[in-house]
Amino acid sequence: MSTDVTADTSVIKALRKMRMPQTQRNREFWLLLFATVISGAALTLVQLGALGLIDPMILAIGGGLAVLAFALHFVLRVVASDADPFVLPIATLLTGLGIAMIYRIDIAEALTGWDAYSTKQLAWTAISLAGAITLVILLRNYRVLFRYTYIFGLSGILLLILPFVPGLRIPDANAQVWVSLGGMFAFQPGELAKICLAIFFAGYLVRTRESLTSVGTKFAGITWPRMRELGPVLVVWAISLGIIVIQRDLGTGTLIFGMFVAMLYVATGKTSWVLIGLTLVVAGVLAATQILSYVQGRFTNWLDAFNPEIIERDGGSYQLVEGIFGLAHGGLIGTGWGQGRPDITPLAHSDYIIPSLGEEIGLIGLFAILCLYMVFVSRGMRIGLAGQDDFGKLLATGLSFTIALQVFIMVGGVTRVIPLTGLTTPFLAAGGSSLVANWLIVALLLRISDGVRRQPRTVIG
Repeated sequence: MSTDVTADTSVIKALRKMRMPQTQRNREFWLLLFATVISGAALTLVQLGALGLIDPMILAIGGGLAVLAFALHFVLRVVASDADPFVLPIATLLTGLGIAMIYRIDIAEALTGWDAYSTKQLAWTAISLAGAITLVILLRNYRVLFRYTYIFGLSGILLLILPFVPGLRIPDANAQVWVSLGGMFAFQPGELAKICLAIFFAGYLVRTRESLTSVGTKFAGITWPRMRELGPVLVVWAISLGIIVIQRDLGTGTLIFGMFVAMLYVATGKTSWVLIGLTLVVAGVLAATQILSYVQGRFTNWLDAFNPEIIERDGGSYQLVEGIFGLAHGGLIGTGWGQGRPDITPLAHSDYIIPSLGEEIGLIGLFAILCLYMVFVSRGMRIGLAGQDDFGKLLATGLSFTIALQVFIMVGGVTRVIPLTGLTTPFLAAGGSSLVANWLIVALLLRISDGVRRQPRTVIG
């Protein structure tokens, strides 16, 4: 009798395990449908508010992108049925809202055809979704990336220095972070570099975790690492400072160093690494503000933004102040899609897309967008913490933290919480390289989550 009961229990557990992936994908389907409906509604309201009519062409193009998003969903049903069901719908909704806002600004600035930023963003979205689909299909096992740890590290460094290669750099750019490919379009290799470096950091920390956690000198109740283990942190810190100095790119340097320190803490669980990281950040900021006029100007704009002299000077705080006025104009509920004046703020489609959205959908709308980011990051962290292999845990955590830090840097910069840096708001802002990189992160998180759920669980007791 007991044997029969045990057999019945095993069958029930097996059936439940078979049904779970299907349930996950069904949940993803309905969430994705909701995301595409909201994105389409946003585009429609933009047209009605700004033009007073509906242009079926832009809606047809948006529908084509929805088809690609559902194509990724159906690919997941076949090759990654255990993948997280929330990551894809959230990324789709954020991308759709970003396209709607960029299209709104194009209408205000009378930009049409290929000159319109929304047209380019639609093209890059298609490329990004195609890249995500390709990565999900080809990368059957994310642990393969661990074998190429140092290759990814070298690739990340090469991508960062690519803008200095003669014939590729754009000489008139404010920050030397762009390359021109054949004069056809510009690309920011640093966006792909952050993914390569995340893979390198995860692989490196897995290999050196034992020495990082077991040895060191105890002082003030904290075990401090030896110089041998501290060396890589100092190297990353120096690279980050080098990016700021040479490329005039405060954002990328902060992002890379912050990502490394966060992954270091997850790998070791030692507070000393966080304290060392914060100390190096403070030291770097103090040195940069004293030596580099570019960084000093950013801090001046931040601390004294509403000073008329600073507003009117070249490279002053005019853009920051206009963005704040736009947020104030939107208030709590916003002016409505197509009813505001977001185009008054320079670079409203890229650096200042958060104030643009805040003006037309209000603080309530912005809060909803930040909640989407919070859920996206929390799912990524959950994917990492649920894993039983250190490499997947560190990689998922590092990629998720990168998105969180990038959102904080941009939202904090345009709202004057911290000095503004030159990054893009993930999924929302205009920018092809950023969009491609973020959708590749989506694909990696989906692959890791599928691998994590397929791993056999160790039962204790």
